[in-house]
Amino acid sequence: MNFSEQPVNPADPNTIPKFIDKLVKPPTARPRANKNYPVNSYYEIQMLKSKHRFHKNFPFTEVWGYDGIVPGPTIESKKDYTTYVKYLNRLPEKHFLPIDYSLHGVNNSAEVRTVVHLHGANVASASDGHPEAWYTKNYAATGPTFKQEVHEYTNHQPGTTLWYHDHAMGLTRLNVVAGLAGFYLLRDSSEERLQLPQGNYEIPLLIQDKSFNEDGSIFYPTELDPPFPLPVPDQLPLPNPTVTLGYVGNTILVNGKVWPILNVEPRKYRFRILNGSNRRSYNLRLSNDEKISQIGTDGGFLAATVNIDSVELTPAERVDVIIDFSDFANEEIILMNDDEEFADEHTNVIMKFTVNLPLKGEDTSQIPTLLEPAMELHEHHAHTVRDLPLTSTLDRYGRLMLLLGDKMYHDPATEKPSLDSIEVWNLINTTPVHHPIHVHLVQFKILERRPFNVDLYVAEGKLQFTGPPEEPHDYERGWKDTVKADIGKVTKIIMHWKEHTGDYIWHCHFLEHEDHDMMRPIRVIKDAHPVTPPHSNEH
Repeated sequence: MNFSEQPVNPADPNTIPKFIDKLVKPPTARPRANKNYPVNSYYEIQMLKSKHRFHKNFPFTEVWGYDGIVPGPTIESKKDYTTYVKYLNRLPEKHFLPIDYSLHGVNNSAEVRTVVHLHGANVASASDGHPEAWYTKNYAATGPTFKQEVHEYTNHQPGTTLWYHDHAMGLTRLNVVAGLAGFYLLRDSSEERLQLPQGNYEIPLLIQDKSFNEDGSIFYPTELDPPFPLPVPDQLPLPNPTVTLGYVGNTILVNGKVWPILNVEPRKYRFRILNGSNRRSYNLRLSNDEKISQIGTDGGFLAATVNIDSVELTPAERVDVIIDFSDFANEEIILMNDDEEFADEHTNVIMKFTVNLPLKGEDTSQIPTLLEPAMELHEHHAHTVRDLPLTSTLDRYGRLMLLLGDKMYHDPATEKPSLDSIEVWNLINTTPVHHPIHVHLVQFKILERRPFNVDLYVAEGKLQFTGPPEEPHDYERGWKDTVKADIGKVTKIIMHWKEHTGDYIWHCHFLEHEDHDMMRPIRVIKDAHPVTPPHSNEH
């Protein structure tokens, strides 16, 4: 196809030339002087309406960005040094994306509300970014769990790739699509000891999908697809706009550019890759089928480097990798997406690496073999084991609604882990789709997945396994805060609740599911932890 012979229509991927725009590395946020906080520890980041060019052949597009840019500025912090961030809502009073007023907490609240969640952080509940801790412009109105204007991040956890994004009740999906997301890189002494690629050779990659209207504005659906919900007793008229089952874009963005290109030297690069999409998963590999050296997961470094062919990332999952371009001078390598759920000829490619820059001095960085001493949690030490079904039902409008523990968000908290307790959660997925399940506050380990008889469980509540346990994939053996709960399987995870008590949440990180009540409260309590014996179900 000769793109020069036809105009570019942002709504039609067939007309959009790929690998034209250069990848942009997000700028690093700079601390501000504030006499109330230690030097270089305090930040102010504004949420602003601005204009962004997603592709050189697109017109400028209205976005909402942290400091007005997409992605937002990268916050860099050090382990055990507290960072203070004040996120200032300077957004308009009206949203530019379609709001569904039937969702929990939306109808009787201000139209534009925000609250920032630092995803993956070990943090006190007042700074966690609870969905009901939202606030409006200049804090004119605040949500019921709002406690403080300045978020306090103690950074008491291993160095890793975190990210910050909006988490307002009933609006998360819209505010993230609008642009409210950014990286938070937590560093520790391991990075210096390991001699990893750094500086210009360390690049965070935020992968998202988006659709656009012909005028270049962001497209967000207002109707269900398929359009007709199933009838339920006393069904109410379908809201317009209505929440959908998932926002799936027809273009792929990396760091705010559509199908960008990165010119690299023939040397090693470190990439911190984040799936920041609302609904789409990615299965990433290199077009030349070279191995990728994985050094970390959501929660930090692996015990040892793993050489992988590909890595699957559901929304909110991160992977820390090193790609060595040393042997590929003057070659082009495509970062491919082999995920088949929403596959097409356009979204199966992510970006291009062109190895065409001269080597600037000797590459002294390393791909280490050993990274961090292994810290394991053992199932036999668990104080509590929870069976937590992922279920589906119809809401009062006849729309499919996905639930956790067969309960809605506003039902009383049932997950009440005790401080310093170890828990095992069995995520029992009875629904026809997989779900990326995110647990706030903790990092966990995946123990296994195991197929079960879904029909029997739905009919009788009896858990009957139909196959042997499956070990976690090579790329997900480290610490995680988000896990893919596979269709028809029990996904077993283990976690240690320590340091903080208070109100947190767990939810599906398909943002449309989250906003439509696939989210539940967690209340971490000080009580002595009870011992719950293993379940007597047919395991």
